Amino acid sequence: MTVGVVLLLLVVHQLWWTNREARAGAEQQVRALEEEWGRGDDRAAAPRDPGGTTDVPDGGDRGGEGARDRSAGRGERPATAAEPKPAPRWDQAYAVLSIPRLGIRVPVAEGISKAGVLNKGYAGHYPGTAQPGRPGNFALAGHRNTHGEPFRHINRLRAGDRLTVETKGATYGYVVDRTLPETLPGDGGVIAEVPRSSVRKGAGYDAPGYFITLTTCTPEYTSKYRLVVWGKLKKVEPR
Repeated sequence: MTVGVVLLLLVVHQLWWTNREARAGAEQQVRALEEEWGRGDDRAAAPRDPGGTTDVPDGGDRGGEGARDRSAGRGERPATAAEPKPAPRWDQAYAVLSIPRLGIRVPVAEGISKAGVLNKGYAGHYPGTAQPGRPGNFALAGHRNTHGEPFRHINRLRAGDRLTVETKGATYGYVVDRTLPETLPGDGGVIAEVPRSSVRKGAGYDAPGYFITLTTCTPEYTSKYRLVVWGKLKKVEPR
């Protein structure tokens, strides 16, 4: 009986308490970031994206490559490209990911360590992938079960659903484009600069663009496979 009670308590801790604790901490971090960005001195010091609100042309599978080619010929920067910024510190929360369909607002932190990022209920930015609004692939990981489970229901996302990434300097609007329901954990192609599965033939893209990638474990309560959602940048709004 004692063993049974101990096991029950462990299950309650893992499935309920870790979620409650991580969600509360993540919500507090979102509020802290918003308060920081809202201060006048921070706004004045924040790196700004060029121009006002910018709609990003949809180049189909070319993912905006044409827009870059046209601007390159004139010696100009793409309208969607933010000024380069220093990389965030390891484990630092520096952005907020919003998924309206799922009612999610979650901090984004640098790195994908469990203790420093994912177990806090944050989305973790894969080191070496693009930052928000930059050419390439802004790739994120998040728990599907326990520890806040921010990506639990990303399997419900469909083409056309909106994703928003807010930073100190700008707000980036992405739109869900494709989903890969299942691939192997070692399928690094899904977070490549041009995301394309190295396991599932034909899944992904063939040309450069401005992408966002969400990854999580699947099926639920296992880590056997990975679920992947891809989106494309559509709009940039400087703060």
